[in-house]
Amino acid sequence: PGGSAGGDAIELDVTVGAGAHAQLTTPGATKWYRAAGRRASQSVTIRVADGAVLEWLPQGTIVFDGADAASTLRVELAPAATYVGWDVVCLGRTASAERFTHGQWRQRIEIVRGDALLWSERAVLRGGSPLLSSIAGLNDAPVFGTFAAMAPTFPEGLLTACRAPAPGEGEGAVTRLPHTLVARWRGHSMEAAHAYFAALWTAVRPALTGRAAVPPRIWAT
Repeated sequence: PGGSAGGDAIELDVTVGAGAHAQLTTPGATKWYRAAGRRASQSVTIRVADGAVLEWLPQGTIVFDGADAASTLRVELAPAATYVGWDVVCLGRTASAERFTHGQWRQRIEIVRGDALLWSERAVLRGGSPLLSSIAGLNDAPVFGTFAAMAPTFPEGLLTACRAPAPGEGEGAVTRLPHTLVARWRGHSMEAAHAYFAALWTAVRPALTGRAAVPPRIWAT
C-alpha cells in the first residue's frame, strides 16, 4: 500500500511452492496520485504450484483524479493449485467528493491454469468518459470489484452458499464457470465492496482449503 506517483513502477513476483499455503494482504488501500504527465504502473505475477493455495486479498485501490496508471495481475496455476482473490478499485477520492474527471486507469487481470485461460479481464477507463455513467458500464458507481476462486474441484452447494449473502449496498452477483467461481460488484463504497467479498470469502475459504475464514488482524488496524 501507500502512494504511487507518476513515473513509479512497482513489480511484485510471488511463487508459492508445492503444498504451501500463503495469504497476502495489505494494511490499507493503495493510492495512485495525480500523474503530472508520467504514467505509473504496477505488475504482479503469481505462480502457484501443485497442491498449493494462494489467497490474494489486498484492501483496494484508490485512483486519484488526474492519475495515469496501469495495473496488471497475472496468476499462473499448476493443475492442482487453488487460488482465491479479489480486486477493488475506487475512481476518485469519494470521501472528499472527488470524481474521476481527468486521467486514465488501465487494468488487466489474467488467471491461467497450464495453457488454459480461466479468466481474462481488461479495462481502460478515462476520466469523464461516458462509460463511467453508462448503465452498461459503471452506472455512476465509482467503486467496482471482482472476486475469483479457482480450484481443481468445487464442493456441491458452494455456489448456492455464495449466492446467499446479498450486498449490503451496491450491486453484486456470483457466476459459476468450469473450475471457477467469479463475483462482480459495483457501488459507491469501498467498505461495502469489501464486506460483500469478505462474506463470499467466508464461504469459499473453508470449502476450498479446509481452513476457517478468520479475518487477518491487520484489517482491524
